[in-house]
Amino acid sequence: MNTHNQENADESFKPPKLVLYSNWQSSCSWRVRFALNLKGISYEYKAVDLRKGEQYTAEFEKINPMPLVPTLVDGDIMVSDSFAILLYLEEKYPQKALLPRNPRLKALNLQAASIISSSIQPLQMWNVQKYIEEKAGPEERLSCARYAIERGFQALEKLLENVATRYATGDEVCLADVFLAPQIANDATLRLQIDMAKFPTLRRINESCKTLAEYKASSPENQPDAMI
Repeated sequence: MNTHNQENADESFKPPKLVLYSNWQSSCSWRVRFALNLKGISYEYKAVDLRKGEQYTAEFEKINPMPLVPTLVDGDIMVSDSFAILLYLEEKYPQKALLPRNPRLKALNLQAASIISSSIQPLQMWNVQKYIEEKAGPEERLSCARYAIERGFQALEKLLENVATRYATGDEVCLADVFLAPQIANDATLRLQIDMAKFPTLRRINESCKTLAEYKASSPENQPDAMI
């Protein structure tokens, strides 16, 4: 095969670029962007304007019947929900592993991620916040969000205080950090003004993450759809 044909053959077998449907303000989207950057995976960013209701369009519904971001498209595979996406990425793209091999540390990472995904995040969701405000008013909306995040942070502080060093479970960035950092920066301190002095371990982990180039590149203000 000549060089030209070889190049064409190589091109035809080139894996498709991943597509991430994201919103710059979404903490769930941020954690996926952070993980993709840590793993060195290039992707196409497709913005979804949640306030304009673009998540409810027929086009988006074909991709994700649950009108939420993020959604990842990898060839003919579509994955929604940030936790599911991150576990998919960990299996499909094992470089820069986010789950330690040590069973105890792996369990801690999964537990921390689950606390954020299942116990904290639901009451931070834009559609849930909007529903609470419509039914009970803006004060109740904020009260519910603060209650969920402070209760979750109390559990995370106890879970990680004796194992965290530079990052949540040691000196390497892992899944717990990918979940924690956006939750602290975006929801806790920016939107809800939570006093992170009450959670010194979590605050220290977040400060470590903030120094990473992958964190900075995935931050809301650096996204194509950012409106600062």
